[in-house]
Amino acid sequence: MPTFLAPDGTKLTYHVEGTGAPLICLPGGPMVASGYLGDLAGLTAHRTLIRLDLRGTGESAIPADLATYRCDRQVADVEALRVHLGLDRIDVLAHSAGGDLTLSYAGAYPERISSLVLLNARARAVGIEFPQSDRDEAIALRVDEPWYPAAIAALAKIRAGEASPELWDKLQPFTYRRWNADSRADAEYCAAHRNVEAAAAYPGEGAFDPEATRAGLARLSAPVLLVSGSLDSGPRPKVVESMVPLFGNATHVELPQVAHIPWLDNPEAFRATVIPFLTAS
Repeated sequence: MPTFLAPDGTKLTYHVEGTGAPLICLPGGPMVASGYLGDLAGLTAHRTLIRLDLRGTGESAIPADLATYRCDRQVADVEALRVHLGLDRIDVLAHSAGGDLTLSYAGAYPERISSLVLLNARARAVGIEFPQSDRDEAIALRVDEPWYPAAIAALAKIRAGEASPELWDKLQPFTYRRWNADSRADAEYCAAHRNVEAAAAYPGEGAFDPEATRAGLARLSAPVLLVSGSLDSGPRPKVVESMVPLFGNATHVELPQVAHIPWLDNPEAFRATVIPFLTAS
């Protein structure tokens, strides 16, 4: 696998698949190896996906200084990847918690962005949190699912202070539109390839400077596609819509019958939304 060195000397790995112009893909989790992104429902037929394993995940090395797991400290890794690839500007696709890293990078280097695709993206980097009321709203949408009684019972125990891996596992179906073999395999991959220590450090104190990031994004002229899922608990589509004014040229698309993994939940709608945007960018 191709590698490059971060500014602090950490060896980072990225995965290359597909044809066409490069698309930098930043995973969520936070701090899950990029493999769960796969070919993003066939985007490899249109773009060359450059999937970065963030430091300490996948095939990238564990840094000497574990404090560099913090989101803002990884902005330099994305910039080093751009330089390594010899690209003046980059198209970036980010999922979930990867949104924080992407927003932080775009705020710091707006002139280096050619386009952004943010999939069900977190936005703590710009001071937007996901309230519990939003999560409850999304949970209520799944009441007719066969797994719902077991999941809601587990959630009640967790909220009462009783937590265990088994209880958390019961909540996994909320992440997906369908709880089947494919979604189970995705959940198992993410659980097995998540750096728990890094995930705890990622949003640590000082990780985000919303005022500075918002100011940087205000200078971003590149087109931005914000994608949300109608069933997602974090972020809800209304939260994603509230992000549109942060950018000078942003579009929000809510995908029907999609929870948190749009390329798996509704690949047809995902392709019909993302491919035309990337083609036009």
